[in-house]
Amino acid sequence: MADIRFIQGNEACALGAIYAGCRFFAGYPITPSSEIAEMLSEELPLVDGAFIQMEDEIAAMAAVIGGSLAGKKSMTATSGPGMSLKLENLGYACITEIPCVIVNVQRGGPSTGLPTSPAQADIMQARWGTHGDHPIIAVCPSSVSEMFTETVRAFNLAEMFRTPVIVLSDEIIGHMREKIVIPEEGEIPIVNRKKPKVSPEEYKPFKGEEDYVPPMAAFGEGYRYHVTGLSHNEEGFPIQSGELVHQMNVRMHNKIYKNLDKILKNEVYMCDDAEVIIFAIGGSARSSKGAIRHLREEGIKAGLFRPLTIWPFPEDELRRVCSKAKNVLVVEMNLGQIVFEVERVLGCTGVRVDGLFDSSGEPFTPLSVANRVKEIIKR
Repeated sequence: MADIRFIQGNEACALGAIYAGCRFFAGYPITPSSEIAEMLSEELPLVDGAFIQMEDEIAAMAAVIGGSLAGKKSMTATSGPGMSLKLENLGYACITEIPCVIVNVQRGGPSTGLPTSPAQADIMQARWGTHGDHPIIAVCPSSVSEMFTETVRAFNLAEMFRTPVIVLSDEIIGHMREKIVIPEEGEIPIVNRKKPKVSPEEYKPFKGEEDYVPPMAAFGEGYRYHVTGLSHNEEGFPIQSGELVHQMNVRMHNKIYKNLDKILKNEVYMCDDAEVIIFAIGGSARSSKGAIRHLREEGIKAGLFRPLTIWPFPEDELRRVCSKAKNVLVVEMNLGQIVFEVERVLGCTGVRVDGLFDSSGEPFTPLSVANRVKEIIKR
């Protein structure tokens, strides 16, 4: 019998993590993500996993890194202020290539902001929040069901490419309730990190293979190796050679940007004949899809381009989908962030890019999106 539930997005995220093989969670309560921690505190012990509430978000991120180094699929969950605290250790996870999942259920900001209201103002933080050159993967669910499946995909990507992956949700998706059918075991393929095939004496923990991804041995498996946040060689020891540092950084970029076909995922909705294409993610995409149905009933050809992977940015697919459109409207719950990426990609194509922005903590209505589209086409 199918496992059908009526649950919150945050609860679906927790169940998706367990389905993906997560067996360690470290976190700190913060609205509007706390239900993820609450549910995993109950569910992880039932599958021989471990939950720990740390003293703060900095320590939580550090514990997740330790859990992954010990061989367990590990995650944490937070919101904007907590994400800000996690960023230093996120950078450490990037340079040491530690697979882990960080869920950010976005809320209004800056600072304490609007703890119980939705926002999408952490989009650029997800990409550039930690310092230095680093690649990052961030996925964006827009439904309760996708909170489950995108969390599973986040773990698969983290394990496949030995990298942190961010699940960029928002308060709307985190707290809304919808019907979800929990997949049976094996229905969604699960990826586990590559293990070394050489002896401990020959193992180089940061030597990439053909896909640029190094195999990863867990602490306690007989492989002793050095882990440092300093720029390091293939053995993991600090280096000063500019050439080797550059090679290390390029390889870490290549493992993401040379494998985009395995990472990028988009929804293209009614775009084949669209003259106006709406670009939106998360809760904003739900309102935008409703607006498109109303606009189509009025004879206005509108469509939706919705990235489920926002980082890396889906440049080629966005150009292809928008190649015949006249206008693109970027709808986001902030004062304008991802619109600049859309403008960068479409700037020389002749497509005009406009925005619909709001930082009030109130979600867009389909009517507000539809009215903005009408303003654009009347111009």
